[in-house]
Amino acid sequence: MFQATRRRLALWYTTVTAILLLLFATGVFFYVRSTLVERVDDTLKHVVEVVNRSLVIESVSVSEGRYKVNVEASFRDNAEEAEDDHIDLEWFNPQGKLVWSTFSDPPIIPLHLYRRAETVHFSGDRILRQVTQRINLDRYILGYLRVSHPWFEVTKPIRQLSVDLALGTLITIIIVGFIGWFLSGLAIQPIRESYHSLKQFTADASHELRNPIATIQTNVQMALAYGNSDPQVQQRQLKVVERLTQRLGNLVNDLLFLARSDSGVLQIKQQTIPLDALLIEVIEEQRILAQQKNIFLSLHIVENEQNSLLTNELENDEDNFSLLGDWDQLARLFTNLISNGLEHSFSEDNSSEKEQKVASVEVELTKIKRDRLHHLQVKVKDTGKGVPGTALSHLFDRFYQVDPSRKSTGGSGLGLAIAQAIVDNHHGQIKVESELNKGTIFTVILPI
Repeated sequence: MFQATRRRLALWYTTVTAILLLLFATGVFFYVRSTLVERVDDTLKHVVEVVNRSLVIESVSVSEGRYKVNVEASFRDNAEEAEDDHIDLEWFNPQGKLVWSTFSDPPIIPLHLYRRAETVHFSGDRILRQVTQRINLDRYILGYLRVSHPWFEVTKPIRQLSVDLALGTLITIIIVGFIGWFLSGLAIQPIRESYHSLKQFTADASHELRNPIATIQTNVQMALAYGNSDPQVQQRQLKVVERLTQRLGNLVNDLLFLARSDSGVLQIKQQTIPLDALLIEVIEEQRILAQQKNIFLSLHIVENEQNSLLTNELENDEDNFSLLGDWDQLARLFTNLISNGLEHSFSEDNSSEKEQKVASVEVELTKIKRDRLHHLQVKVKDTGKGVPGTALSHLFDRFYQVDPSRKSTGGSGLGLAIAQAIVDNHHGQIKVESELNKGTIFTVILPI
C-alpha cells in the first residue's frame, strides 16, 4: 500500500515538474526566437537607412523635377560588402523591374511593400527575411530597395537551442524522477510510522477491551445458567462484573481523553491555580493508598535563595506558586505520577540485619527561571526498582508497560501517556530519570 502511494507521489511530482519544465523551455524557445528575429529585422532596417543615405541621385529634368538614381555609382561597392555581411541588396526601378542585385542568381520573388519585415520561401527550402523600402524624392518615386537576410542565421541557433532544451529537459526530468522518489519516501515515512502506531494502538486497545468484556460475558452467562445457585456466588460474580465495568469505563475515558488531545479539541479551562494547594489536595487523596502500602508520601516545597529572589520580582507573594491552567487536568497529571510512584515503590527487608528500608514517594515543588521566564518545577521521586535504560524512551508510549505482568492488576499503560498529553497542553515539559534498584524521578516543568 505504501509503495503504491509512494509511486503515485513520485509520479505526480515528476509529472508536475515535467509540465513546468516544458512550459519554461517553450517560453525560453519563443523568447530567444523572437529576440533573434528582432535583431535580424533591426539589422535589415539599419542597412536600408545606410544605403538610402548613400544613394547617388541625378536630375533628369530640373524644370519638371524628375530625378533618377545612378545605380552604378550607388551600388558599385555594396555587393562585396553585402556578401561579407551575408546581406543581399536588390534595386528596382519605379516600375518594379529588377535593375541591380547582389544575388548571383536573383530569386523570383514578387515585390511587396510592407512596413515590417517578412519571411519568404523560394527555391524549395531556401528562406529569406526581407525588408522592402520605397525611395522617394519630392514625391517622386526613385525606386525600391529590398534587403534580404538569410533565415538560417535564425534557424541555426534556434535548432541548436531546441536540442539543448530538449536534452536538458529530459535529463532534468530523469533527475527529478529520482528526487521525487526519494522525497516521496521521506514524505510518506511519518505516515507509515503513524499508520503502524495507529495499528499497534488499535490492537492494544482491542486487546485491553477484549479481556474484560470476555470476562464480563462469562460471568453473566454463568449467572444466567445457574440462576438458583448460592447467593454468595452470585454476589462475587456481580462484584467481578462491577469491577471490570469500572475498569472498562476508565479505559474508555482514557482513550477518549487521548483522542481529543490528539485532535486538538481538548479544551483547557484557564484559571489561576495555586499549584502548592493542588499538590496538597492530590497527596491527601493518595495518602490512604500510601498507608496501605506502607509507603511514606510527602510534599516538600523548596524555598531557597533563588526562589526568594524570584518571589521579590512578583507583585503578590501569595501567588508565589500560582500558574494559569486547568485544575482538573493538572490534578489528573500529578495523580497519575504519584500513583505510578506508589505502585512501583516497595520496602526491602534485610533478614540478616532485621532492618527494613522504608519506601517513600517525595513530591518536590520549586520555582525556577529558564530563558528569563518563570517556571514551576515539580519532581516526583520514588524508591522503586527503577527503569532500565532501554525502556526510558518508551515510558510515555501508549499501552507500554515495563512489567507486562501489571496488566493482571488492572494497569493499562495509559497513565504516563495521559500525563505527557496534559503537560503538552499546558506548554510544559516532562522528563524522567531512573536508576535501577534506586528509584525513578519524574520532572514536570510548567510555565507560569
